[in-house]
Amino acid sequence: MELPGGIRVSVETPDEGATFTLTESAADDRMTVTVDSVEHTLAELTERCGRWPQAAAVCDDVLRSIDVAAPTFGGVITESLAYSTLQSGPEFARWLAERGPATVPELPDPVQARRDGNTLHVRFNRPRRHNAFSTDARAALLEALDVARLDQSVDEVVLGGNGRSFCSGGDLAEFGSFADPASAHLARTRHSPALLLDELTARLGRRCRAHVHGQVLGSGLEMAAYCGWVRCDPHATLGLPELALGLIPGAGGTVSITRRIGRWRTAFLVLSGRTIDAATALAWGLVDEIVSVGGPA
Repeated sequence: MELPGGIRVSVETPDEGATFTLTESAADDRMTVTVDSVEHTLAELTERCGRWPQAAAVCDDVLRSIDVAAPTFGGVITESLAYSTLQSGPEFARWLAERGPATVPELPDPVQARRDGNTLHVRFNRPRRHNAFSTDARAALLEALDVARLDQSVDEVVLGGNGRSFCSGGDLAEFGSFADPASAHLARTRHSPALLLDELTARLGRRCRAHVHGQVLGSGLEMAAYCGWVRCDPHATLGLPELALGLIPGAGGTVSITRRIGRWRTAFLVLSGRTIDAATALAWGLVDEIVSVGGPA
């Protein structure tokens, strides 16, 4: 079945060429997503892809074009260029108009870092906004992670979040504040937590860890997936909500999440907008263990 945006969905029989396959039966194949009702899910996907056909098509194109076995940099560049293209498009403009004017609150110390011996603990610290990721948080995160990159005596990095959530994704109040899409692309790729986390994981492996809880959405999920080990609270909610803004994941998730669960299930998360629970995330390989994880208030 073909949906708006040229999205092709197969039913019951796994099809590598499709965007993904839907089934009502239990399935371990990464091309396949098990849903309660294929009919209901297809109707939901038809409505969403019909409302955001450009973002849906670009998402499918990017996921098909990225080689997750290749170096991360190329995938991040591809994703960011596509993201900037959508930032210039009518679907994102419509979302901005519907949202209306917004102001990003200035919150002190958006990221906290603490060294305990050779372990560097880094925590998002905007708990009143579920640690929504902002420009100042990105700068502070890069500064904290740079300590581990430059100091080889740091042999363990633990990424977490204060308050009720790990990270709820990009701060929506900040969206649309870029000067132009080209500048936004350069900022994303020249100052990229994704690339830094990928570099640290290449050196530290499972000793570069993310402890996630509460809302683990958008850029929060994308960054956590770069870590060599993801510990997930049993009550966490994970998802990729960017399509509803007329966008695709923009923090490296088309690489990091696809590496873990394949392009098919990544596409389903984006195009459906559905969230998954910790048990599903573990079964898919999006997280590595389920353990109670808390964040200080």
